[in-house]
Amino acid sequence: MPELPSISHVALSVTDLGASLPWYQRLFDVEPAMTLSDGPFERKVFALAGGQLFGLTAHDTARSGDRFDVVAPGLDHVGFACADRAAVAAWQTHLDQIGVPHSGIVEADYGWALSFTDPDGNALEFFALAS
Repeated sequence: MPELPSISHVALSVTDLGASLPWYQRLFDVEPAMTLSDGPFERKVFALAGGQLFGLTAHDTARSGDRFDVVAPGLDHVGFACADRAAVAAWQTHLDQIGVPHSGIVEADYGWALSFTDPDGNALEFFALAS
């Protein structure tokens, strides 16, 4: 079996790129690195730490009113790796500063999680594994 590669990118479908784009720009504090429109969609892609790419896709055939549902088959959430609890706490402060509601830091035996959602209800999390 070949060596399993790391994840290079995640792309989330959004209902309104015009609403989601500034929300993610505030979250990441960066402008998109590229725009793709080589299909029946428009995608804005953010270049994140470690060479990872994070895309927002507005499909031409999207159905209005559809929202993300964490219990439906498919994506459960996107988790961003943090070094430790202090790094998760720094993201909590950032979310507070930009007005994003969140769960507060939830501690478990295996680590610390800070959960929140984007304008479409896509579930996101900052997470640090306990050492």
